Amino acid sequence: MAEFPGYVRYCLNTGKLLLLAVLVSGGVVLHILACALYKNWWPMLTGKISIIELTITYVILPVPLLFFAGSERSLVFSESDNTWVNATKFISGASAVGSIAIPAILKHAGVISWGALAMELSSFFVFVSAIMCYITMNDEDDYSIL
Repeated sequence: MAEFPGYVRYCLNTGKLLLLAVLVSGGVVLHILACALYKNWWPMLTGKISIIELTITYVILPVPLLFFAGSERSLVFSESDNTWVNATKFISGASAVGSIAIPAILKHAGVISWGALAMELSSFFVFVSAIMCYITMNDEDDYSIL
């Protein structure tokens, strides 16, 4: 993208940020609709909206990754001898598995319907795609207007 003028690169990067905002907003809307449309608020248990679990999921869990893995994507996706990076990967993986397992367990127990399960899982996959887009966008680092 170096052949484009600075203002064109800036506009394209702004579009990428807009895409991330739309993905995250869409995930939140799907999460709320999974509860509101089926008049059953048990899917909120997965923790994307409630304040305490929102804090745990989106603030506390990424902090070790930021501190111990840094901004290098290669550390996150490769094997490491650093125990802090490995612990961070484990915590993040456990959170991801819980985000899929809790709605599946609720459906198996008959607490939520198939539609709520589908919307909850689609909300999770929208959030994951937003995170993957952020990781790939973070590697480019073309956010200067000049």
